[in-house]
Amino acid sequence: MLTIDPKRSLLLIVDFQSRLMPVIHEGATAVRNANRLIEAAKLFAIPRLFTEQNSKGLGPTVADIPVEKDRLVHKQFFDACREDGFLDRIPADAHVVVAGCESHVCVQQSVLGLVEASRKTYVVRDALGSRHPEDKDTAIRRMERHGAEIVTTEMVVFEWLATADNPHFRQAITLIK
Repeated sequence: MLTIDPKRSLLLIVDFQSRLMPVIHEGATAVRNANRLIEAAKLFAIPRLFTEQNSKGLGPTVADIPVEKDRLVHKQFFDACREDGFLDRIPADAHVVVAGCESHVCVQQSVLGLVEASRKTYVVRDALGSRHPEDKDTAIRRMERHGAEIVTTEMVVFEWLATADNPHFRQAITLIK
């Protein structure tokens, strides 16, 4: 299957943290799209994981993103996959949909870790942020070159829907309008 399988999906939200977001280029757009993904994941009962990098230094996740504390991974490694037990929370056959900050640091290293661990990984380009656009663009190219699929928020929602007959169709369409 080349599309994202909602039955095997997991949404990973990486490091949308309070001290980082004010300097992120188009950060409000990334947060808005991450929230759309979170709401769609809830609608389709897709599991979610959240990470915070060095929260003492970068602060907690921004208030605009509804973190589920029991699904929050505190990390020191930029690559979340290097944290003890992190990969145990992601099934081997998972389709991992990733959004977060910064694209060229924690997102990229975590995505490369997921790819290396043989997890099918989808990076949501319009739900990513970096301080500098060129860092984001370069990271996207690198992640894609190493096997991650590059998608958009709308692509993810429609692939999770799969059909206009889906009982959640109208609710999902409202999320992306």
